[in-house]
Amino acid sequence: MIKQEFNRIDPKRRNIVAHKKKQFAESAYEKQEYPHRLNLYELPPTADITLEDFEKWAIDRLRILAELEACSFRNKTPSETAEHIKPLLLKYLPLSPNSSAPSSVAWRDPKLQQERQKDHYSHFILRLAFSSTEDLRRRFARIETALFKLRFQNDDTRERQDFVRSLDFNWETVGDEEKKALATNLRSATPGLKKEELEEGGWFKVDFETVPELVEQRRVFLKAGKAYVPVREQMSMVLAGFTERLDKGLELTSRALPRLDEDDRLTPILTHLSKNFATPDAHISDSDSSLPGAPINASSIDLLSQHFPLCMRNLHLTLRKNDHLKHFGRLQYTLFLKGIGLNLEDALIFWRASFKRKTDDEFNKEYKYNVRHSYGDVGGDATRRGRGYSPFSCQKILTEHPPGSNEAHGCPYRHFSPDNLVALLQATGVNDRDVLCGVREDVAEDKKRYHIACNRVFEYAHKAELRKVKEEGTWPASELDTIVHPNTYFKRSYLLKNGGKVGVEESGRGDEMEM
Repeated sequence: MIKQEFNRIDPKRRNIVAHKKKQFAESAYEKQEYPHRLNLYELPPTADITLEDFEKWAIDRLRILAELEACSFRNKTPSETAEHIKPLLLKYLPLSPNSSAPSSVAWRDPKLQQERQKDHYSHFILRLAFSSTEDLRRRFARIETALFKLRFQNDDTRERQDFVRSLDFNWETVGDEEKKALATNLRSATPGLKKEELEEGGWFKVDFETVPELVEQRRVFLKAGKAYVPVREQMSMVLAGFTERLDKGLELTSRALPRLDEDDRLTPILTHLSKNFATPDAHISDSDSSLPGAPINASSIDLLSQHFPLCMRNLHLTLRKNDHLKHFGRLQYTLFLKGIGLNLEDALIFWRASFKRKTDDEFNKEYKYNVRHSYGDVGGDATRRGRGYSPFSCQKILTEHPPGSNEAHGCPYRHFSPDNLVALLQATGVNDRDVLCGVREDVAEDKKRYHIACNRVFEYAHKAELRKVKEEGTWPASELDTIVHPNTYFKRSYLLKNGGKVGVEESGRGDEMEM
């Protein structure tokens, strides 16, 4: 008997993919062009870019997303958010309209193409970084949708319509007969609709779940599971289409992530970016955080501590109470004081005076070297570079070296219990019930908005000064962005209380070493 060989796969059901549709089969998108400044991010980029651009572009976009999320948490109105984000977009992620280019085919202008390429690539880089968990995917989709909505609203009317016409959405156009038959219902279900708009305007018929915002606000007519949407409400449909495609894209990306584990170049960068979504990282150099002319010396620290963020205020209070700080507390506080402009000589005087219970020999043997090392006065690479180490950012304080028993370093908003946190805030002069309740909500286990809680306290402590500089216009929105570095907190607080103005860039990559 002869055995008949057979294939277990039914040839009729075999998935045969056309060679042109195979992803990365050929470099079809290496020279991708961008005729519109808006983008649904449906096609992933495949051209080569440097690792430096890979990281820098992603960080610039992350700054925008983090600031948008902060505006949402701080209950800013859409107009306030747009005004606040505009200068940051121009700085980190500009997207010029086609009308700004001089050429006949304006969108081919190299400057526009470069801007749009950065926007395209940075989106997909962050999509890789934030696809690992459902929580990150949900947050990323929400903030990316907010960014797209902001850009859609502010886009040039003609260019926006060209973009919408280029989309392949399954919108069913309502015919004249159906529109006439439903005229009464359409008029009653669409507030503010004029008679000429009903007769002459276009209407689309879509599944009602694709426009939940319009359904929730009762701005559309529903029939047989379909929502009848006028052209003027097309933004809601475009946003729904954007979110739907992004959600699917994030799900597909999460399945592909295990393939990146073997790439030791990209994985550390993506991990770093995902951590920064909790609190954006911000390195700061001495020149960015110091205050020329300010009385910063060993004897003035007690007075200046009123301008310290809660993490440094807690370290200062603990130092004054115990005449001592453990290693990581000393390191965190030393670098912060170095960052506000305390020179090495005064730092040694300050620490020696603070360690009252130690003899000169004990201080010199156990503590003096560490202070000098932090300043780059002694030790290895730091000595060669002559700068020492940079002050810790909020992200570093939140994620590295959590405090143990009898240790005072770290972030009180994260590492204190809610009751102990409120007690510390009250001890430092924060007694407003609404602020304390807001802080409790921010630091709750399901929120973890530690930097938002810190900014909430800052805004309470400086509400009069902030109102004044906003009314006078002496501080632009870009200088009042969300604080993500303790030294930025100090500098901004000092200048506000003393009637000064921020004169240099406050955040960005410093030249110093991170420990």
